[in-house]
Amino acid sequence: MTSPTGTDRLLRGAVRHTAGTTAVLLACSAAGAACSLAVPALAGRTLDLLLRRHPDAGTWLVWAAVLLAAEVLLETTAVLLTQLTNARATAWVRLRALTGLLGTAPHRAAPHSGGDVAARLCVNATDTGTAPAALASSVTSVLVPVGALVALALIDPWTAVVFVAGLPLLLLLLRAFAHQSSDSVGRYQQAQGAVAARLSEALSGARTIAAADTARREEERILAPLEDMTRHGTRMWLVHGRAVARSGVLLPLLTTAVVAVAGAGLAAGEVTVGELLAASRYAALAAGIGGIAAPLGTLVRARSAGRRTAELADLEPMPHGSAVLPADGPGDLELRGVRVVRDGVPLLTDVTLAIDGGSTVAIVGRSGSGKSTLAAVAGRLTDPEEGRVLLDGVDLAGLTHAELRGATAYAFARPAFDAAATVRTALAAGTGPAAGPATAARVREAAAAASADTFIRLLPLGYDTPLDDAPLSGGEAQRLGIARAFMGTGRLLILDDATSSLDTATERQVEQALTTALRPCTKLVVAHRVSTAARADRVVWMEAGRVRRCAPHRRLWEEDPDYRAVFLPEAPAPCAPPPPGGAGAGSGAGGQTAEAHADADALAGAGAHAAGRTGDGAHPGAGTRAPRSAASASPRPAPTGVAQRPRPTGPTTRDDPGAGE
Repeated sequence: MTSPTGTDRLLRGAVRHTAGTTAVLLACSAAGAACSLAVPALAGRTLDLLLRRHPDAGTWLVWAAVLLAAEVLLETTAVLLTQLTNARATAWVRLRALTGLLGTAPHRAAPHSGGDVAARLCVNATDTGTAPAALASSVTSVLVPVGALVALALIDPWTAVVFVAGLPLLLLLLRAFAHQSSDSVGRYQQAQGAVAARLSEALSGARTIAAADTARREEERILAPLEDMTRHGTRMWLVHGRAVARSGVLLPLLTTAVVAVAGAGLAAGEVTVGELLAASRYAALAAGIGGIAAPLGTLVRARSAGRRTAELADLEPMPHGSAVLPADGPGDLELRGVRVVRDGVPLLTDVTLAIDGGSTVAIVGRSGSGKSTLAAVAGRLTDPEEGRVLLDGVDLAGLTHAELRGATAYAFARPAFDAAATVRTALAAGTGPAAGPATAARVREAAAAASADTFIRLLPLGYDTPLDDAPLSGGEAQRLGIARAFMGTGRLLILDDATSSLDTATERQVEQALTTALRPCTKLVVAHRVSTAARADRVVWMEAGRVRRCAPHRRLWEEDPDYRAVFLPEAPAPCAPPPPGGAGAGSGAGGQTAEAHADADALAGAGAHAAGRTGDGAHPGAGTRAPRSAASASPRPAPTGVAQRPRPTGPTTRDDPGAGE
């Protein structure tokens, strides 16, 4: 929750940003107020001169008409300036909120759902942006009644005394309005944000809702906050209505009392007819102090909305330094004693790794083991509470923003794109400073490496097709995300579950591109398939936020059944013989059928045959085995794993002293 200080800081910033237009608005409003105060006096003086048939009556009448026209012109200008000020202030508030949202670490922005963010940036930012103009209007709303009260005192002091006697009641009315309105407006905006958040969630899961036939239940869930919105909205308007009704009774009574006192003065010969006219007009203007309720209500809504908008603007930014990476660095990545804690839960604990530049490293582990957190720390999408992350010997926290993002590239399971962009511009958006210009040839090359070129060419306008007109499957969207990452490849490429929606053949093509089609760089791949781990130079095996071991896949597969269980959680070691009875037998050891053993063996075979691929990338026999009958089934040796190619050494860790061998 943002403190009042943060809210006030945002409102003050909006006022400073619109200082020019707000100052002109204030000047126009003040000039209009002066005209409003001058017109009754001139009209009264003109009436007295006309009654006496004074020759100067015509001149005074002209001046009264000029001031009346000036008042209308100034009020019109003030309305236009109010809209301009609101627009500029709202744009600034939205920009500040977006800067805070996009400039912080993703985990700090995660608690705010898409719908809630949309409500804050649209509705709440608009209300916040009305603060500068409402402040100027509030000043004017006070100047006119105070000036009118002074004019009453000059005409007849007793008229001013009568009016002042009723002011305490009016001030109590305004105070109660401000307090009650603030509470109801704040609660209404919270309920409004809840509806927007739930609607956004439902839209993102529309297919699931349709498949599960839970539309009615979702409708009830989305609209559940409407009861609170109705209650708080009704209360808000009741508060406003009571304030208007009470002021509608009090202010006419004050005006009538002032006119009665002025009439008594006229009867006594102390007040002229023109002064009586002026007094009645000034009484109405003085009663306009109740009009401050409108700008006051706007300020209350602006402050309440500003509290919600400031929660985005005040998100802690991710700081950057001024360091740069050494020229032509190989991309050596090192993590030293990294510890990450979120909401009191440790996600990474004492992670120490050294990854050689140019190597391909697979990060494996069960769900919740810390794989994605490690990937986020490696490219500084988040900062650790303890420890350091170095790229080519330079702490990532010390790099400039441009240097950091130019050196790192990410691809995710659910890539996000600008819907208004074309396919070409969406891919070119991943280009970093170190990668050079995003030429058409480079875009096609990256798309081909990600196995995306084929389906892109089938789109209505090919690479120039707007993404809005290109309905993409999950796998196609992932391939575009991978292609964008290939465009921005600098020294470190991180694929966080970016191939989860790809079929095996397409994933194989992407993995081939990782080793052959890209410029040399260090590659971290969050892996869920044994084939991906088998083709990596090294595997970082995560468990409960720690690095359990770091070694080649072959060694881990042969030596540790727990590692095999990461990919085959219920299967025995794939090197074990099939249970008696062959393929048609029932449950074997560990509750697995012979078919399960065959599947496990095939998975291991994918790793075993990975090194057997030919020079053009083919790998005959990978992931297959010769059919055997149940009668001829016999124990076979454990799979040999990945034959080691001449590659960089890969990561080393204290958890596996021999990993670098």
